[in-house]
Amino acid sequence: MNDFSHLGELDARHRASMGYSSATKIVGRVADLSAAIRPLSRIKPALRSRYLVKGWLDRGASSVVYGESNVGKTFLALDLALHVAAGEDWRGHRVPDGEKWAGPVLYVASEGGAGINNRIEAMRREAPDLMAKIEAKDNGAFGLLSEPLDLCTSNDADYLLQAIRDGWDNVALIVVDTLARTMGGGDENTAKDMGVFIRNIDLLRKETGAHVMVIHHSGKDASKGARGSGSLRAAVDTEIELTRNDGVVMAEARKQRDMPCDGVFAYRLKSVFLGFDEDGDKVTSAVVEATEPVKRKVRLTGTDKIALQALDDCIRDHGQKMASDNYPQNRQCVSLERWREYCDRHSLSSGESDSAKRKAFFTVKNRLQEKEVVRIVDGYLWRVGHDEQALPTLPTVTSNGVGEGHATVTAVTALYKSGNAGNADPAPADLHQQDLSQAPQAMPDADEADPDMWR
Repeated sequence: MNDFSHLGELDARHRASMGYSSATKIVGRVADLSAAIRPLSRIKPALRSRYLVKGWLDRGASSVVYGESNVGKTFLALDLALHVAAGEDWRGHRVPDGEKWAGPVLYVASEGGAGINNRIEAMRREAPDLMAKIEAKDNGAFGLLSEPLDLCTSNDADYLLQAIRDGWDNVALIVVDTLARTMGGGDENTAKDMGVFIRNIDLLRKETGAHVMVIHHSGKDASKGARGSGSLRAAVDTEIELTRNDGVVMAEARKQRDMPCDGVFAYRLKSVFLGFDEDGDKVTSAVVEATEPVKRKVRLTGTDKIALQALDDCIRDHGQKMASDNYPQNRQCVSLERWREYCDRHSLSSGESDSAKRKAFFTVKNRLQEKEVVRIVDGYLWRVGHDEQALPTLPTVTSNGVGEGHATVTAVTALYKSGNAGNADPAPADLHQQDLSQAPQAMPDADEADPDMWR
């Protein structure tokens, strides 16, 4: 016992060096927590970046890359991982090299099967200098694990950690491809099983200091993000979504805990010929090839499509061109009430009560406005064309200039010019000299109107 009697005194000295003193002697975990508490004067900015891929990934953090099946998730992850292993900048984003080289990469290919070998060979043929630089590093800089792995319902996380320590010290990046293939008997939709998976990912991350990237699939409704329990998104530092439009895949940062969330990388998959199989047929794979970003297509839910079909039918039966310059002259418009009537006829709501139908309508109305599929002005709407620009802000004049009469007059700018001089916007100086003798149309009584109408 006497051999350990001095530990309490050492703890007290350590706490004193950290700026604390205490009348009571505390030891163990309590002492650790006490020493870890920093006063405001000791909190300084962290100016040294610990980036792995600057603007995208940090060392010692975690990320999830998700998208639909066959969108090219593995190709992107492999391309990024090989650049990190080589210490080569990735698509214009800085990667540490030389004395600052982050370390080797371990790629866990639980889904790729034999295809991952062909993808690596395609990179060897398309980027020989990159691959040669990796192979030239001491003890290798890239490792591939194609064995089945269970990071949820077994002790594989501990075994993998021991394997990493046995020859892969200082690993900088661990890619887990995919989450579904490494859940074992766990259910990715339950917070309990996903929590176990996350704890094992955190174990690998904390014990090795590596960034852990998880490849995952999006759900049936891609607009809701990655598939399964939302606890994964809450736990990771970075979330990257992959979407494909007309052959172009867009990789976009959807979450960044400590960086600006503005990363975008567009690419195509370039086919690479590898050889012939035993039947004489060509064997090919693909590599990532950077390209120009494309405008993202609007993703519509099932209720969105029902509401738009109702709108098309409504415009067919009741559409009209509006005389005002506030509406496009090449679009037919209908009233919100007509559209709502047709939505009810198309069974937009799964409920039969008036409140359920009203809620369903206003939910889809607001969503389609946010997606810029429809536009609404003064209770009338139309479908947006591909060439239409965003709506300008409508200015409001809050004084009548003479301090008398009504205090507020809303001046609605003509959104769609007809080209007629008589429809031109009045000059600012003439705003208060317009003839206001004509009584405007009476507005509905606010007590009788549906309050949701004005949301």
